[in-house]
Amino acid sequence: MEFLKSFINVILVFVALGLIMNIFEEINFFRRFDVKIITPIGLSFMVIPSMLVNVLPFIIFLSSMIVFIKLKSKKDLLSIKILGYSNIKFLLIFCCTAFFLGVITLFAINPLTSTIVKSYVNIKGQYDIYKNHLASITSNGIWIKETVGDSIRIIKAGSLSSNELDKVSIYKFDNNKVLIERINAETADISTSKWIVKDATRYTFGKEVNKETLEKLIFNSNYDKEKLNSIYSNLDTISFFRLLKDTEELVKKGYNLDLLEEKKHFYLSLPFFLVLMVCLAGIFTLNDTEKKQNTYYILLAIITCVLIFYLKNFSTALGATERIPLLISVWAPVLILSIFCSVGILQIYDK
Repeated sequence: MEFLKSFINVILVFVALGLIMNIFEEINFFRRFDVKIITPIGLSFMVIPSMLVNVLPFIIFLSSMIVFIKLKSKKDLLSIKILGYSNIKFLLIFCCTAFFLGVITLFAINPLTSTIVKSYVNIKGQYDIYKNHLASITSNGIWIKETVGDSIRIIKAGSLSSNELDKVSIYKFDNNKVLIERINAETADISTSKWIVKDATRYTFGKEVNKETLEKLIFNSNYDKEKLNSIYSNLDTISFFRLLKDTEELVKKGYNLDLLEEKKHFYLSLPFFLVLMVCLAGIFTLNDTEKKQNTYYILLAIITCVLIFYLKNFSTALGATERIPLLISVWAPVLILSIFCSVGILQIYDK
């Protein structure tokens, strides 16, 4: 119970810090729009749940450190040992709780956070005036809306594969939202903003409908492959359950398989990472029975969090630059912490 209380208190601290850091960013974004203050505040709250999932290992670590420090300060650990609980048995209870929290996060909390992040992206996207265009991914494929000159274009495609969109339909409307042109094509090369549309059929609507068949057509767009790929960059909008179930479908829509696998294994490693963070906190605090200043433990906790954070980021960077396989970049910090914790636990086994 003490662990859960500490866990909730640390979460509240992270929520407060997250709001402080994010709300200024949202206010800066919305300064160009005539919106009430409730809009950036509301969006800031929508970002917090996903942030908490990403920093959950550090929340668990700090929570464990706080509980262990309290127990040592009150000499409750001695009472627990008198009842027949060794350091290992005591630590095992916390580890099981952390693992359970990790599983609950993956299957109950993560679907909610991914839905909230998706809503956040959609809401903020409505205010994003970057070249007056929007893009989204739905169950029906890829949709793009863009304004070019005096015309509005709506583009639908089945999926993105390499540099090409397939099953492309382009609808062009005038300012009165009257359809003036439609282009159907098998593929469109979007390596640059000058799309190369292949095997196209163009319909021009006026007093009469004119049909034209073209082997190749140059189509100027606000989008290219890099900008369109940015739609797929926020994998926090995809839940762990969907990653397990719909990977093939997501790849067909244009998501990078390697990145999907990396995200999947990030989630799979989460419960184990939480357990290791509890073990790490136990190693630092249960290794001796002397009462030390709490400032020492707090400083140690902060330094440890920073080191692990940079270790994870460094490993991820190596994976992103293909220096090491992406899966190894995810599991390497877990394996390194496992080795370190194994040695540390052996030292506190009989203490």
